[in-house]
Amino acid sequence: MASPALLAAALAVCVSGIPRGCSEGVWRLPPVLDRSYVAAVYEHQVILNPNPKIPVWREAALEHMKKNLDVFEEQTALAAQQGAQIIVFPEDGIHGFNYSRASIASYLEPIPDPTHVTWSPCADPDRFPNTEVLHRLSCMARKNCIFLVANMPDRQLCSRLEDPLCPVDGQYQYNTDVVFSSDGTLVARYHKQNLYFEAAFDKPPQCEYVTFTTPFAGRFGVFTCFDILFREPAVTLVKDMGVRQLVYPTAWMNQLPLLAAVQFQRSFSFSTGVTLLAANIRSAALGMTGSGIFTPQDALYHHDMDGESGKLLVKRVPVLDPSVPWTLSEAGNVKGNGTENGTGTEAGNVDGKGAGKACMRTKPLSYPIKEEEEVQNKPGHCFLCRECSPSDEQTPFNSTMMYDKFTMLPLQGSEGNLTVCDGSLCCQLLFRRQKPPEEELYALGAFNGLHVVHGTYYLEVCALVRCTSLDKASCGGETEHAQTMIDFHLEGSFSTEHVYAGVLGSGMSLDLPDITGRRKNGRFHMNNTEMTTGLVTAVLYGRVYEKDGTDQDQFAGSSVLF
Repeated sequence: MASPALLAAALAVCVSGIPRGCSEGVWRLPPVLDRSYVAAVYEHQVILNPNPKIPVWREAALEHMKKNLDVFEEQTALAAQQGAQIIVFPEDGIHGFNYSRASIASYLEPIPDPTHVTWSPCADPDRFPNTEVLHRLSCMARKNCIFLVANMPDRQLCSRLEDPLCPVDGQYQYNTDVVFSSDGTLVARYHKQNLYFEAAFDKPPQCEYVTFTTPFAGRFGVFTCFDILFREPAVTLVKDMGVRQLVYPTAWMNQLPLLAAVQFQRSFSFSTGVTLLAANIRSAALGMTGSGIFTPQDALYHHDMDGESGKLLVKRVPVLDPSVPWTLSEAGNVKGNGTENGTGTEAGNVDGKGAGKACMRTKPLSYPIKEEEEVQNKPGHCFLCRECSPSDEQTPFNSTMMYDKFTMLPLQGSEGNLTVCDGSLCCQLLFRRQKPPEEELYALGAFNGLHVVHGTYYLEVCALVRCTSLDKASCGGETEHAQTMIDFHLEGSFSTEHVYAGVLGSGMSLDLPDITGRRKNGRFHMNNTEMTTGLVTAVLYGRVYEKDGTDQDQFAGSSVLF
């Protein structure tokens, strides 16, 4: 029960602190009185400039952006009507993408630093020139009494006399997230750190760690799209700064079997113990879809590779207390408690809650494995493995998955125990399944190395994947569908503490592992049973950030996005 003093403070906020445009019926109490809030994300079918490489006048750029802003305004109002207190829009959702440095010039606006300037563009539109988009966004937030997160291009003038890193044209051009409070004040500005083939933009001279505070849920962190695969700023925000609520505009092209948008969003939220409000672009032609509201224990999400319309998601979520560190043990046995939905639910449901041989072991192996691997006779949870013999040995094969050369072993029979290694990384799988369909082949794969296509980053990956055909060369190909339900224990000898666990079912249904974490011997493991759909991918996706080595600036000059 809140103290009288806290109650009085809350009432004072409601009575005297209501921003103009916010009615008492929609203004919410501080988190001391309500430990949950309502969040919204909008997956936007962006209206593109058909000739993004050709420069246009400012008037034409504004007319183009107005078309997308009109949709944003409509969706902001719909979200507010359903009680949303914060809404997130996707990366590139206002202006589009595939610009050159010169052709995006008329789309740029000078966005002031809110840590130095307090400004509501809606209340004071003439303070900074050429800020029409900022004004429109500010008024959306103010009119609907809602925190609003959007992405837009930013210009910051510089001089080489004062800044040796200043571009030759005398200005930095940034891929930028902006956040407005419910009274229209600009409260956060974040410049994207890890660019992905974005010729129009510069990497900021220093990485920015941006947060903002709300009256209903406390502190949120901000980062964009490709940032989620790198230590800076994402891991620093969560691990070092203790941020457990994140807003995440993205323009992500799906790539199965490991990096579909909602697949990795779910893994990141679950494995780091954060709430992730993820808004993606919608484009069937580019394979772009996948947005959601993810907490460590449940989610509301949308993935649609066929439709061509936007999607608003609204969900009530708990406030995560940053003073309570997340441990993976909190996630045990939470399966079935959330609102996982592979196709998305209608807006308004705010209350949904080294290469080597492999052989069978010579003794029964418990499931899950105990520290000393002793037998655990739990009914229905033991794999009875055959004695190892030459006929049980299998020869690993190589197959390309996500442009990387994985070492793999096929699954055979209804149960088994496989180990496959790539260098120092060894992946072990215990599995049990009903008689598999003749047309489905599964393989256990290991990769330990530097990924160098569409980004340079070091990976340690253990993955159980459904192959797209009975040909081993198809293992690692893209498919969304499977029939075989598999109970499994997957573990690996990871050198990194940053391992993202994920289970993807048929039809892009997301599952939470039953148990996941690091054992006393240092091996990271994941158990999963009783799936209701066929298994597409089970993955332990390890990121060895310190071995990345290559600066991401090399990916700032093409016309693809991520």
